Amino acid sequence: MKDVLGLLEDLRRPRLLISAARIGAQEYRRSPCLRRVLGHATLPRPGQALMSLMEIEAELDERRRGQDATYAVSRHVEVLTAMMGEARLLREAAR
Repeated sequence: MKDVLGLLEDLRRPRLLISAARIGAQEYRRSPCLRRVLGHATLPRPGQALMSLMEIEAELDERRRGQDATYAVSRHVEVLTAMMGEARLLREAAR
């Protein structure tokens, strides 16, 4: 079974979404972003946060692929940005 970072590396998303998220990840601020995306008052650890974010992102990607009218690209970029930021924190903690 793959670890959470391995699962993240296997994601395939449109180049424009990833590019926008990379730009956002440069200025990632954990506390305000995770509170907005996850809706939690207390912040989970990076691994837990990343798993929750991946579940949210999978739902967003399903909406995108299904051309659902409720899909919001800005929300998708925000979640991908948070995923990249949390992955960076996990990698740094592993060192």
